[in-house]
Amino acid sequence: MIDIPCIILSGGASKRMGEDKSLLPFKNSPTLIEYQYKKLSKIFSTVYISSKTNKFDFGANLIYDNAQETFSPMIALQSILTQCKANKVFIVTVDVPFIEKETFISLTEQSTKYDVTIAKDNSFSHNLCGVYSKSLLPLINTLLYENIHKINTLIKNSNSSLKINFKHTEQFKNINTKEDYNNYKN
Repeated sequence: MIDIPCIILSGGASKRMGEDKSLLPFKNSPTLIEYQYKKLSKIFSTVYISSKTNKFDFGANLIYDNAQETFSPMIALQSILTQCKANKVFIVTVDVPFIEKETFISLTEQSTKYDVTIAKDNSFSHNLCGVYSKSLLPLINTLLYENIHKINTLIKNSNSSLKINFKHTEQFKNINTKEDYNNYKN
């Protein structure tokens, strides 16, 4: 098992879906978030859900976002790194349920010398799939003070970052829209 905490981001607005995607039934689970939580609990020794509220009806470990009215992965990351005791955490979003165990292992193993280690494929960097260090907190605080919420800006301004290329791009498919959900829910 991977010994750093994994945090599933589930505090977004789900605007493109039109309803909270984390609470939609998925595969053999009552909800997408429960599917992710169970899957990741087999890979990581500790799993948390980052959310604005406790909207889940199973025994999940929660980390609450500091800002209730703002939907920002940067604020969620600030909350996570402030509340978590670990020096590094693995961040992944609720809407990417196909990421393979080997990808989590590779990102974690290669993260030891970096403040940020994220996945990429031939088309995109996946900024919310990777390892983030607590040492980023001062930079995050500065960026938020300047009202900068883009994770990409954080990565570009970090002391050290690594982007690892993965050839199997299908594992990074997002479930953002009704069409995505209907294609992948079973």
